[in-house]
Amino acid sequence: MTAGPVQFAAGGLSQPRRGLAIAAVLSAMSLVVLDAGMANVALPTLARVLQVPPAQTVLVITAYQLALVMMLFPCAALGERFGNRRVFQAGAGVFVVGSILCALAPSLPLLVAARFLQGLGGAAVMALGVALLRFSVPRDQFGAAVGWNALTVAIASAAAPTLGALIVARLDWPWLFLINLPVGAIALVAARALPAVAPTSKALDLVSLALNGAVFALLVLGAEALPKSAPASAVLGGAGLLALTLLLRREASKAAPLVPIDLLRDRSFRISVIASVCCFIGQAAGMIALPFYLQHDFGQTLLAAGLYMSAWPLAVAVTSVFAGPLSDRMPTAWLCAMGGALLAMGLGLVAVWPRQGGPYPLAGFAALCGVGFGLFQTPNNRNMFMSAPSARSGAAGSLQGAARLTGQTSGAVLMTLLFGLAPFTSAPRTGLAIGAAFVLAAGGVSILRSPRVGSA
Repeated sequence: MTAGPVQFAAGGLSQPRRGLAIAAVLSAMSLVVLDAGMANVALPTLARVLQVPPAQTVLVITAYQLALVMMLFPCAALGERFGNRRVFQAGAGVFVVGSILCALAPSLPLLVAARFLQGLGGAAVMALGVALLRFSVPRDQFGAAVGWNALTVAIASAAAPTLGALIVARLDWPWLFLINLPVGAIALVAARALPAVAPTSKALDLVSLALNGAVFALLVLGAEALPKSAPASAVLGGAGLLALTLLLRREASKAAPLVPIDLLRDRSFRISVIASVCCFIGQAAGMIALPFYLQHDFGQTLLAAGLYMSAWPLAVAVTSVFAGPLSDRMPTAWLCAMGGALLAMGLGLVAVWPRQGGPYPLAGFAALCGVGFGLFQTPNNRNMFMSAPSARSGAAGSLQGAARLTGQTSGAVLMTLLFGLAPFTSAPRTGLAIGAAFVLAAGGVSILRSPRVGSA
């Protein structure tokens, strides 16, 4: 069911094409999220089977994340040049091919290369998925569609560690990647129903694409090097910032730049991006600190800690069902402020809860974190997309993904520094408190979007 480029009215696609389009985006998005979480639990097995030091297996994760962040902006530009649907389909296809190559990889270098290829495909899905939803559903249901996407991501995030552990225990590690094939096939078939937005005629700037790749490669590698060598990290980070400066100067005069600085000129969009980065810093810090806190301070086993933590993504999944429709009917600024306050409260309660109080209330606090995160993220993402012109929906999606990855990486680096500088007994509590402060800032920044505080 392939259709040519059309003009999209407020009503979106007609049924049943709309349902197939939504299925294509959500199934592909679930693959990208599942694969990130399932691979984490397999690292010890990969070290043993491939006969490499455990530290080297982290490259399996780093290669995937690096490809994702490097290709978000280029994939949005490719979508505008060749059509969002075509690039999304290509990305899903590359992801499936990468999954097959991962399963067949006989050595760590080949597995890392295949994971990088997976990340390249996943970047197209992340950058263009929600943008395609925007053209698929009626305008007054777009918030609900963003909620469905958040629900899918939350369920996949919650299921990934357990599913990965079951696959490694019952089958063999290649099945971590072969399991992607049936879901990938569904995404590729359903993607034929996606809306075919007419592409633009702008040419791709190869120099800007190269600078973009250098920026994110240097910054990510610099962040990875920080715990091992501060001087090397400073050199890599400085080179990344220099490349970023050159890229921004080259793109500044363009009407539709590779790095979407044109969208950042819109006050509402800019506030949403800043709030998103702050929220993801707090979320990442909390998700990293919580398992250490549960196991060290409360003496929980790895399995028990995982069960306590699962309350967080499950609460995100439930909240996203309601947050989407609410964001279509209520001011998103105040929904985000409320969500940030609840997430900060949950992190703060975890940080101050005494050991003698027992671990059981921590599950409730983790669920409160999930409610707050779901209430913040869905309306914030909706506002980000609705603040951007429809022709720049892919660019908005790439910036949304970049904000997410920037925040998560910053939160991880923050916790790495805390574990290196602070006593191990206090580092998790400190990380949770700092995370709460960042999330509270995200909620406060969101209020600036309200018409009562400033122009929306």
